[in-house]
Amino acid sequence: MSAKELSQDSWQLYGKAFNSRLLVGTALYPSPQVMQDSIRASGTEIVTVSLRRQSPESGGGSSMWEFIKELGCAVLPNTAGCRTVKEAVTLAQMSREIFQTPWIKLEVVGDDYNLQPDPVATLKAAEQLIELGFEVFPYCTDDLVMCQYLRDAGCKVLMPWGAPIGTGRGLMNPYALQTIRERIPDIPLIVDAGIGKPSHAVQALELGYDGILLNTAIAKAVDPVLMASAFRSAIETGRQSYLAGSMPERQTAQPSTPTVGTPFWHQSK
Repeated sequence: MSAKELSQDSWQLYGKAFNSRLLVGTALYPSPQVMQDSIRASGTEIVTVSLRRQSPESGGGSSMWEFIKELGCAVLPNTAGCRTVKEAVTLAQMSREIFQTPWIKLEVVGDDYNLQPDPVATLKAAEQLIELGFEVFPYCTDDLVMCQYLRDAGCKVLMPWGAPIGTGRGLMNPYALQTIRERIPDIPLIVDAGIGKPSHAVQALELGYDGILLNTAIAKAVDPVLMASAFRSAIETGRQSYLAGSMPERQTAQPSTPTVGTPFWHQSK
């Protein structure tokens, strides 16, 4: 696939087409300017925002919101920090009114140690939000059955984690992620959380995942702008590798230059 063809390798999220397969968060950067520069370097077309921190109607968040609007990206509000169904649904409704989008990244924390999403609460909140007309992006673990429940509830995008959020450990269970991809082939899958290095993003795309959502890996890098550019390249590399089709793994060695006959200088006279 040529560079031109790759640039036209678009995908859709709830009917909207995008070229970049990288979604980027807007928190934790050293400054708003670094955040802007990093997001531009990443090439992303979608940024995530938290109402609690970036409400355009709050005094503390208005300046940050102006920086975000200048980027011209689609906005994916999230329910970060919510611990109950009611709290998540209420925050989602507020986000829809303020950010003027039906999109919501659904997060319902179930455990403070690893910030693992609560599977039962996430499913219940997703069902309620879909009834209310939201387009839900549920953040979940790499549990195949839970992913199937969320899909059956009406979620048209799923976002299983690679590892607990903010850990940078990469894909802890590639088998589980690959199984989800194979068993749920018909909707976009985005690895959300745990990505720490561009190589992790390559691995996820090679498994057939459609995109990556990350924040800390860029925001907390020594050079966030350069790291954002590295992730942009990694996403393209992983996607190219997946489309090209990797060679099958083997248990035994096989020469890359097969021997055909005997070299003439070794033939007996």
